Amino acid sequence: MKAIALDGYGGPEALRLTELPDPKVAPGEVLIRVRAAGVNPVDWKLGAGNLDALMETHFPLVPGWDVAGVVERVGFDVEEYAPGDEVFGYVRKDTVQLGAYAELVSAHVRMLARKPAALSWEQAAGVPLAGLTAYQAIKRIGIGTGDTVLVHAAAGGVGAFAVQIAVALGARVIGTASPANHAFVRELGAAPVAYGDGLVERVTELAPGGVDAALDFVGGEAVDASLRLLKQPGRLASIVESEAAAKGGHYVWVRPDPSDLAELAALAEDGKLTVHIERTLPLAEAAQAWRLNSEGHTRGKIVLSVPGN
Repeated sequence: MKAIALDGYGGPEALRLTELPDPKVAPGEVLIRVRAAGVNPVDWKLGAGNLDALMETHFPLVPGWDVAGVVERVGFDVEEYAPGDEVFGYVRKDTVQLGAYAELVSAHVRMLARKPAALSWEQAAGVPLAGLTAYQAIKRIGIGTGDTVLVHAAAGGVGAFAVQIAVALGARVIGTASPANHAFVRELGAAPVAYGDGLVERVTELAPGGVDAALDFVGGEAVDASLRLLKQPGRLASIVESEAAAKGGHYVWVRPDPSDLAELAALAEDGKLTVHIERTLPLAEAAQAWRLNSEGHTRGKIVLSVPGN
């Protein structure tokens, strides 16, 4: 199979398009012919060696944890899927080596759900990691009908999902974003506010009694600003600042979960969850995708398409 690989830790310049053996299909797994792979900051951070202390990594390393594609073959004990099924998933394995930047990837059924017909291949590939992160953060602090929720970085890859999910659950959402992204945040269903100095005062104008819950997807001063605005300090979830837990909130690290992924698919089918694709690039241009993603100014998702699949 053709794949993008690293021979050692490095940046975009170290990525190469190469030929590798097709992945093996273990019990409980399926082999997926990849149609599109999502690009996330963790991909290039892992490639740079930033997660070496946490994750067992082997080379050549094929990056990518987000996938959308067609089941080509199933493990001998798999009953959940059959060849030809369209799936998407968050393929984070116990060891890091054979990821989604390839024509084929193997994945355990616990990492997958059926692809929603309402989404294109590229949109479906943009959902798993960011969508699950948002959904699991929301579940952790119990957002629901009548809540006023503050979402930091509401126009980003995770924040855009969080806004839509919270709105679908019946919450009122206030989202921080740069002024250039305010129209986009409104389209998602949130009231936008500019981040930076004076944020607490701007949010207070919209929610004089404070907010019921806060979701931090940017870090920095967001945790402290949220604690000043929250009616109850415990209803804060951050995916960036581990200190949130020490301050009474929650630090969230996303996990593969087929039930959560199916819930996201259902929201998409109901028209309550859309995926903004900022840029689609062919697999061979993965290095450019990493450069764009690392700039940190992306609205929505960057996705790699796999031609010929």
